[in-house]
Amino acid sequence: MNASTAWEELVSAALVGTDRRPVPGGSAPETELLERAAVHTLRMRAGQRLAGGEPLSVAPAEEQPVVSRAAADRLGRILGGERPRLLAEWLETAAGRGYRVSPHLLPELLDQGARDRSIRPHLGVLAGHRGRWLAGLNPAWDFLLQEVTAVASAASDDAREVWEFGTSGDRRAHLGAVRSADPAGARQLLAKTWEKEAPEDRAAFLEVLAAGLSPDDEPFLEAALDDRRREVRHQAADLLTRLPDSRLGRRMAGRVTRYLTVEGGGIQVTPPVVCDAAMERDGIRAKPPRGTGERGWWLQQAVARTPLGVWTRLLGRPPAELVRMEIADWGREVMAGWVRAAVLQGDPEWARELFAWDPLADLLAALPGAEQESLAADFVRRHGLDGQLIMVLGGAAAPWGAHLTRAVLQKILEVSGTQPWNLGELTRLAGERIDPALYGVAERLSPEPPIQEVAALLRFRDDMLKELA
Repeated sequence: MNASTAWEELVSAALVGTDRRPVPGGSAPETELLERAAVHTLRMRAGQRLAGGEPLSVAPAEEQPVVSRAAADRLGRILGGERPRLLAEWLETAAGRGYRVSPHLLPELLDQGARDRSIRPHLGVLAGHRGRWLAGLNPAWDFLLQEVTAVASAASDDAREVWEFGTSGDRRAHLGAVRSADPAGARQLLAKTWEKEAPEDRAAFLEVLAAGLSPDDEPFLEAALDDRRREVRHQAADLLTRLPDSRLGRRMAGRVTRYLTVEGGGIQVTPPVVCDAAMERDGIRAKPPRGTGERGWWLQQAVARTPLGVWTRLLGRPPAELVRMEIADWGREVMAGWVRAAVLQGDPEWARELFAWDPLADLLAALPGAEQESLAADFVRRHGLDGQLIMVLGGAAAPWGAHLTRAVLQKILEVSGTQPWNLGELTRLAGERIDPALYGVAERLSPEPPIQEVAALLRFRDDMLKELA
């Protein structure tokens, strides 16, 4: 029997089972089958000749400093399953300080990046030259070749080369650096290459223009409303919505005057009956999400893209009164539009009043830092532990200061006596968002296990950040 036939016999016996096709020899046919398969595989491999090949190029020498041994050991522990939710913080901190990771951690870290897009922007810096060399050898890691590779500078000697030949990430970072130093120069730089840019890059470049946005950007953004790519058009519309005196803002104001009026102390709503080409150009999506009616969807988007200052002039009431007025029909759509507008336009007055009406994390995030913490702490004190509390806390910018820290720790202590099984997510969130330098506050507050778990997580983070200093 030749080798090929012998292998086919073994495979056939494995498929149908050794009870139906016995393997001769031995008292345990299953073991005999596996042993013969192993011997056959070994013989086949031993008989193969080595294929010819070209030697690999050598990875370029590194220029960035590597993280300390202690920091690398901690990253290895995180990748191994200890405090895995802190991986993003470790990566962001290390990348922000210009470090690269130890070479022996690169394969596992790149595998993680292949599964998790959110950490990729940090890996371009952390992987160094060796990481990009490895990415060129493994298609699963080639995402790295499009990420930022170093801290960008608007005035570096090779700035022109970066803009012309750099990765997508490097070009975004360079445009951002130019935008910070010279907003008009960044817009002009982008305008010169705009028609040649890939559609996905155009949308990403428009996001960069959000920093330093001014009326001078309007002509460029108005032209981008005619782009073939929907993501580009909507990004341009989002930016124009933040410019209250833009032509898009005036067009939206003209539309909503037909949709909303005040009658008998309440707000009367007549939503649009059609979404025409002009509305679509201004960022209103014609097709609604599943389960949402067309007219309500168009209304909500029109309200969201209308400058918030329009409503006081149109309806004759300040925001505090408008959000509490009765809306006979279509009230949910109008309120959702106002929420989106407050977030998009970063209007603290509207965000404050809307948060009092419906505490949403996005509205909290639109407020100044000190006010965020004050409102979040007040909400924690008077609200029970549920999903909404967790979501609101998710909108409070980290790191949390002493005021919010005390409110959250007190809530944990309060609930630990009645619903200890319900504390998992709150204790993890507290440990991840509280300023880690405040670990002593938690350690001294109470010996209760949930409080001490928060303290242990804060101390872990404090040590982690010190190792990356």
